[in-house]
Amino acid sequence: MSTRRILFMGTPDFAVATLNALIADGLDVCAVVTAPDRPAGRGRQLRASAVKTRALELGLPVLQPERLKDPAFLEQLDALDASIYVVVAFRMLPEVVWSKPELGTVNLHGSLLPAYRGAAPINWAVINGEKRTGVTTFMIQQEIDTGDLLFQESVEIGPEDTAGDVHDRLMTTGAALMVRTVHALFDGSLKPVPQEMNASIPTAPKLTPINTRIPFNCAAEQVNDLIRGLSPFPGAWCEWREDDAPGLHCKLLRSRVVQHGSASTPGSVSIVDGKLFVACGNGWLQVLDIQLEGRKRMPAADLLRGIRISGTVRLQ
Repeated sequence: MSTRRILFMGTPDFAVATLNALIADGLDVCAVVTAPDRPAGRGRQLRASAVKTRALELGLPVLQPERLKDPAFLEQLDALDASIYVVVAFRMLPEVVWSKPELGTVNLHGSLLPAYRGAAPINWAVINGEKRTGVTTFMIQQEIDTGDLLFQESVEIGPEDTAGDVHDRLMTTGAALMVRTVHALFDGSLKPVPQEMNASIPTAPKLTPINTRIPFNCAAEQVNDLIRGLSPFPGAWCEWREDDAPGLHCKLLRSRVVQHGSASTPGSVSIVDGKLFVACGNGWLQVLDIQLEGRKRMPAADLLRGIRISGTVRLQ
């Protein structure tokens, strides 16, 4: 092997932890590839990715190709001559990129593959009420998230954990796992294991306005898991309706299953002693954190103190 150089590819905060861990371990990260700066915020000013910001702080060269098959970008990759590409929360790579390094391209995925292949593994593990999930390092191949497995490490999902809680735990666990993986690849001690291909294995499809809308006709436990699995982002949503007034977009961001009177029509709202309850298909939820259209996230009790309700409220 001519070098022990690593090219790092990633974009969000989740990837920064791995970049930091590689550097802290003394590994040779020769450059970073990340998304181009994009307009963001009310002023729509260009904003750098979290990975770019950190890479510049570390004094690392940064590449931001618009097109991953751009000949100029491919020439830059050849000139860097990295023996491993490390990928964390980046775009889908074309074969002309992932096949370049001598020791291959390794990816960090936020689940215990083959479970939860796809774009939103952390969210779906919580939504489905899993008690455990984890991180996996694997070799990138043609089909997304199907490459041979290298290392895995599991973490618990607590009954009140949100996707945000699990994200932060996996971010740290995954960073350490990637350092271990890179050393094993350099040492030649890894024996990749092919993934099981089974249609019954749960997947993690992209989150959309359709699959993030709250189905109040489901059991309270299931609705609560959906809220946990979509908090803090993108948020499980519904419409806040008061009598015949136009509905307001509403996100429920924290809740708990409670005993609250007799059964009622799913989506019915009960306000008792400054607390907000909503009926589900089987049971009730107390809404703890909420974000109503045009407002910031806040405790439901604060919302109730700050708005005037003159009719019957329902969520749908």
